[in-house]
Parts: sequence; C-alpha cells; structure tokens
Amino acid sequence: MPLRLRIRQLWNAANLTTPLGLVLALAAGCRIQRGPHGLVLAYGYRWAFPDGGAFTVGNLVLLRPQTAPMARLLDHESRHATQYAWCLGLPFLVLYFTAAGWSVLRTGDPASRNLFERHAGLAAGGYRERPVRWPRRH
Repeated sequence: MPLRLRIRQLWNAANLTTPLGLVLALAAGCRIQRGPHGLVLAYGYRWAFPDGGAFTVGNLVLLRPQTAPMARLLDHESRHATQYAWCLGLPFLVLYFTAAGWSVLRTGDPASRNLFERHAGLAAGGYRERPVRWPRRH
C-alpha cells in the first residue's frame, strides 16, 4: 500500500472516524472485510439513513446489499476517506452536510453542487449532475 494511503488509514483511525464506522457497521449487522486503497468494506448495510448505495465513514465503506463494490465506486469512496483525513475526522460530517444542504438549495439534489461529491467524482459515485435552479439566471 502506498505510504500516503497508509498515513490516511492511520490518521482516520486516530481521529476516530474509522472506529466510528466499524461500530456502525457492526451495529447494522454488516459483514466486514479488507478492501483496496486501505479501505475496510462493510457489506449488507440495510438501515434507511443515509440513502444511497454506499457511503464512507473514515476508511470504512458501508455497502447496501444491492451495491457491488466496483473499482470506480471504490475510487470515489476512497476520495471521501481522504476528505475525512483532511477535515480532521468528524468535522467532515458537519462540512459535508452543510455542502449537501447548499446543493439542495441550488439544485434540489444533495450531490450536484456538494463540493465533496464533486471532488470525489459525481458519476463515479452514481450521481448525475442536476442543473442549478437557484438563483435563477436571466
């Protein structure tokens, strides 16, 4: 594993986001295994929140039963793991949900104008970009 991914892995463990993801995965009854890019994959996440086929907490990727861990999706989730590290762990959640709220205001969709989703790659995450509806352009 490249040094930068190992550092990210250690930092997300130290900032408690990966342990939080593990607790969440275990509470949800997920099957856990090692994945690429220093990620941990948790299969079988069935809780209603958050929606979507996959989401990341630290270096742990929770996958819904119908979601296949394709390379493109895991690259997207790996970028989110890096975002957790850069945001010092848990503050990422506040920043992410703020960005999602901004995106909903602008487009009606939590991903289209969310800078974290855009940086991770909208299409790779299974999102399609929606047009800006506010403020209206004349």
